[in-house]
Amino acid sequence: MKNIRGQFPILTKKINGRAMIYFDNAATSQKPQSVINSMVDFYTKHNSNVHRGINPLAEEATRQYENARKKVKEFINANSTQEIIFTKGATESINLIAQSWGRKNLKKGDIVVLSIAEHHANFVPWLQLKKEIGIEIDVISLTGKGYLDIQKAKNLLTQKKVKLLALTLCSNVLGAIETRSIVSLQKIARANNIKILLDASQAISHIVVNVKKLNCDFLAFSGHKMFGPTGCGVLYGKNELLEKIPAWQGGGDMIREVFTNKFSENNLPYKFEAGTPNIAGAIGLGVAVDFIKKTGFKNILKKEEELTNYFLKKIKECDFAVLHGPTISKDRILVFSLTIKGVHPHDAADALGQKGIILRAGHHCAQPLHDYLKVSATLRASLSFYNTTEEIDLFFKELKKVYQKFN
Repeated sequence: MKNIRGQFPILTKKINGRAMIYFDNAATSQKPQSVINSMVDFYTKHNSNVHRGINPLAEEATRQYENARKKVKEFINANSTQEIIFTKGATESINLIAQSWGRKNLKKGDIVVLSIAEHHANFVPWLQLKKEIGIEIDVISLTGKGYLDIQKAKNLLTQKKVKLLALTLCSNVLGAIETRSIVSLQKIARANNIKILLDASQAISHIVVNVKKLNCDFLAFSGHKMFGPTGCGVLYGKNELLEKIPAWQGGGDMIREVFTNKFSENNLPYKFEAGTPNIAGAIGLGVAVDFIKKTGFKNILKKEEELTNYFLKKIKECDFAVLHGPTISKDRILVFSLTIKGVHPHDAADALGQKGIILRAGHHCAQPLHDYLKVSATLRASLSFYNTTEEIDLFFKELKKVYQKFN
């Protein structure tokens, strides 16, 4: 773990003469030099389209691209590379399932169960199907501490027309880790033939994600939130389910044969990868997996637990700030959404930004959750293992100044 910060070149950046403090990792994490180098190397030495070319350069590109798929497969403990589909990100992954699996398997009156803590990317695709084909959506509420209300969830899942349970592993607002809750709902879901879709976007760089232990049917995440490049994400799906649902988009790699009056689909995973993929992005994502493995997830988790405990200790000393979500470190990731007395989150984010502290203010693509919490917006500080306790101290020092200025 020595010199971890030195591997992230942007962390030396200064804003208004101050060392930047990057507390916006829930939006996107920063990239280590190894990931940046891998993409430059691809475009400099190996750039070619994949799969179609019978030439040495195309074969090099294809090997690198498929090697990245293998790395992701091992990282989440999938059964095979056929279960790993490269997408633009978690949003596209969830839309793919809604448009392909959803249209094939859902009909008017069928129910999709979500939680109130879902990101818009796991609300809107199902709301679109509600509008277009008449499915229903039921929503799991939360306990007072910000966890899923398990009893409410169990009651919802016993309804006959429930076909899908779609949940986030970690809230991007509350920071709550919901793996235990999800595992407890599995038996009910399986007994009632309910499929399970998990959004691992926030979880993927903070907890070990093992699709076999989670026993999910589908899982989505974005590479840019696990130190990889933007524009490349993953959809995991059980092989037998992916085989049965139709391709979503048409063209390029997703076809086997095309005639004027019909076409046939390619094998998995290519039937869901229409067109030229983000080759460099996939390679960069594979190197991000390498980076996490080399650093060691145990080391990352140990550091993040230290930072979480320290942040929770500091927030207890602030009588002017309210933290939304769990207050126990083992039950949360390093995502802290705050309400500051007398200060609008946008004003706080702007004032702190001028001091070089980068945060996020707003509803964080989780407007239903904010409505549920009865707050229009929150100030979110989201950390990663490359942050420091010194940065947390500076954040709270400057936050107190902002509070005093507006009050």
